[in-house]
Amino acid sequence: MFKGVFTAIVTPFKNGKIDEKALQKLIEFQITNGVTGIVACGSTGESATLSFEEHIDVIRIVAETASGRIKVIAGTGSNNTVEAVHLAKEAEKFKIDGHLQITPYYNKPTQEGLFLHFKTVAANCSMPVILYNVPTRTAVNILPETVLRLAAGVHNIIGIKEASGSLDQVTAILRKAPEKFCVLSGDDALTLPVISVGGHGVISTVSNVTPKDMVLMADYALKGDLKSARKLNFKLLPLIHAMFIETNPIPVKKALNIMGFIENEIRLPLSEASGANIDKIKTALKEYGILQ
Repeated sequence: MFKGVFTAIVTPFKNGKIDEKALQKLIEFQITNGVTGIVACGSTGESATLSFEEHIDVIRIVAETASGRIKVIAGTGSNNTVEAVHLAKEAEKFKIDGHLQITPYYNKPTQEGLFLHFKTVAANCSMPVILYNVPTRTAVNILPETVLRLAAGVHNIIGIKEASGSLDQVTAILRKAPEKFCVLSGDDALTLPVISVGGHGVISTVSNVTPKDMVLMADYALKGDLKSARKLNFKLLPLIHAMFIETNPIPVKKALNIMGFIENEIRLPLSEASGANIDKIKTALKEYGILQ
């Protein structure tokens, strides 16, 4: 079972290249603060603008740095089924615990196409596969019926990162999914509601900057201590909103730069946060207590 807080780690750059030392520092920060795992090369990791070689290199760095201390999930999805299989096979050369497979973007497959895509990728993986549904980015929504069909029919498809923003959809999956099928929130702001209807945790962006409180909030919720979970959720919400004031990961990379973890680099077509939004990010960090 993949349960708890998994940080969708940013990919730090320096002079246009992967900053390995900064990435290692970020991973140690996450481990020290108790996260369950790291997701390498997700949307927050700017996977769309990494070359194939860089993609595999980030997975290698994360896996080698984690060194079995926490779980490592490799983002190995693509809108090209053959490429997704190739990425997955390459990623499994390192010590990973599973794959995150995004719904194919741009080409807008049907539900049957989605089923066949994920089934084909999973058949070529020896590690567990977590589906990733984020229709606002991909222009396609994997429906609960398709998720349940995959969960029942493909042994190593063991969960989903649900970022549709629909609690109805999350609940429909949980209602009929196999007992060990995990549902992870893909929206930081919906982590508590998702866990409250039976979800198992979150793949988080905001935990890049405040892993300890995200871990505590999720732990409280998973243990049924909703009063304590709500208190932390209320504290986290303004920071979560600031981390999505522009397209992810622009704000969270700016926050980590302000905190001294990474260089101020993001890849085109994403661009630097606007001046007014930088001020809002700084204010959110100060009000949260991260900055003095």
